[in-house]
Amino acid sequence: MTRSIVVGLDGTEQADAAARWAADEAERRGTGVRLVHVCEPSPEAVTPCVARGPVEEWARDLLARTAAVLRERHHGLPVTTRLLPADPVPGLVAESEDATLLVLGSRALGRASGYVVGSVGTAVAGLADRPVVLVRPDGGSPPGNTVVAGVDPHRPDHDVLEFAFDAAARRGARLEIVYAQRLPPFATTGPAMAPDLRYSVSPAIRRALDDLIAPWRAKYDAEVTATGRVVAGSAGPALIRAAEHAALVVIGRRTRRSPWGGRIGSTAHAVLHHARPPVALVPSE
Repeated sequence: MTRSIVVGLDGTEQADAAARWAADEAERRGTGVRLVHVCEPSPEAVTPCVARGPVEEWARDLLARTAAVLRERHHGLPVTTRLLPADPVPGLVAESEDATLLVLGSRALGRASGYVVGSVGTAVAGLADRPVVLVRPDGGSPPGNTVVAGVDPHRPDHDVLEFAFDAAARRGARLEIVYAQRLPPFATTGPAMAPDLRYSVSPAIRRALDDLIAPWRAKYDAEVTATGRVVAGSAGPALIRAAEHAALVVIGRRTRRSPWGGRIGSTAHAVLHHARPPVALVPSE
């Protein structure tokens, strides 16, 4: 059995969605789920429960109830629980070190509380050495059967491609690989006689994208139908549009450390805040 999928719980609906998504993914991978709660109260999730007893008692009850729900839905799925006496960010990062994935809830759209985008979620995603998947409450079971991956042929990220092809194979899904080519301002704002650069740069970029994908197509030939697409514009909006009906979005996150913690980059921020499906952030050097 491979390493478990770790889920951060805080009592919010987005964390519940993350737990459900993680259980489905664990069945695909033949592994288990480890539910964890870090004992630092989330105002939204914990305050209503304080009157019922100490926070620790509430947290243990939350872990036990969620584990019971997952075991009922997925018979035979190994589910363990752990209560961590630590700050949320270092606690979740440390817990993910021996995991195959770390899954957190994401409310998105700029609102933040608990383990969500803009707060603990982005901080953990910027520091963890494992892939981090963020799941919105309304995005756990999207209608599509496509995995969308964002890549850059100029800076090949084989970790992203490996994750995306593997995710598509496990789902029996199509894989759409997108590269957004940002054009110079004069390409669209210059005089009418200026050539449209979209038609002069795309063939070369398309060839580079096909060359990048070719070894992975060969490896997953019988399992995954993969297509590459070059679009003009910024990467964030392009991926959000491509992922409108996707089952999962996969993007890279280069390890960047700063005095304020990890950074995930502007494209990842845009996708996490506005894409409806679960988003997998795959770290790379």
